[in-house]
Amino acid sequence: MELYNSAFGKNVSFVHPAYFIISGFIGLPNIMFYYVFLFFVFIISVLGNTSVMALIYLDHNLRTPKYVAVFNLAFVDLLGSCALVPKLLDIFLLNHYYVPYNECLTFLFFCYTCLSMQALNLVALCYDRLMAIMFPLHYPVKVTHKIMFSLIASFWLFAVLAVLIAVGLLTRLSFCKSVVINSYFCDHGKIFELACNDNFPNLVIGFLLPFLILWLPMGFILSSYVCIGYALVKVAAAKERVKALKTCTAHLSLVAIYFIPILITFTLGPDIHPNARIINLSLTSVFPPLLNPIIYVLYTQEIRLSLKRILNFTRQAKVIAK
Repeated sequence: MELYNSAFGKNVSFVHPAYFIISGFIGLPNIMFYYVFLFFVFIISVLGNTSVMALIYLDHNLRTPKYVAVFNLAFVDLLGSCALVPKLLDIFLLNHYYVPYNECLTFLFFCYTCLSMQALNLVALCYDRLMAIMFPLHYPVKVTHKIMFSLIASFWLFAVLAVLIAVGLLTRLSFCKSVVINSYFCDHGKIFELACNDNFPNLVIGFLLPFLILWLPMGFILSSYVCIGYALVKVAAAKERVKALKTCTAHLSLVAIYFIPILITFTLGPDIHPNARIINLSLTSVFPPLLNPIIYVLYTQEIRLSLKRILNFTRQAKVIAK
């Protein structure tokens, strides 16, 4: 690729490889069973998230602003699982370790966008809980369909643009040495470390993105629950306090499942073994989509009631048919 650099008055040539090689796990025997396990997790995730989306679509009682965010979370989980797991199985079970350059960047884009949206969607759900508990009388005004759709649309726009910038910066890198990515997918950090020209802008975006799509959302969520806790302790009776906290159980479970493994990985940093890093991050990518539908069915009364209504309707329809 030839580009003209006006600052220096000369052509700049970027050397792009035909493919990258995904290394995956190093020296672990019988690792194929781990990928078979991921396949079964993927199947359950697809069924669970599709069911939640269908439930929200079919039941008019669930078409509230809160369940707009829940529907979007299920959609993001479904998209993320479909973007990651089938490609992992293709690479490591079918031994297609050589991933074409453009395909690798596309793989990176979808994986990072979905991971970003999972965190940002938790912010949308947190906003719903914050308004419901701190401003219960004004909740119908502060959490409307328009506000929730606008919030989620702005998160999608931000996530897509942020990841596109990261991918765009990768295209200005030259790879004239190794093309082996020491990860389980086309990992942004592991790719720009392979460059043999100036990768400082990529280093900056590599620090900036986690702050914007991980630490900032987590900070907002934690500060929101501090405010919720303070408000409940100050004004609510014990019975009302427990009732209000129960409405947050599902959301808090999702936050813990998503953020704790990432915190462990980033806290240990370079001290964590590459294989342990791959297991931790891969499970972080596939477990939330698996557990999110289960948690919402178990902990959310509206979804349980909706599921019972649909099951009862199905039974009645069968009886009438007979």
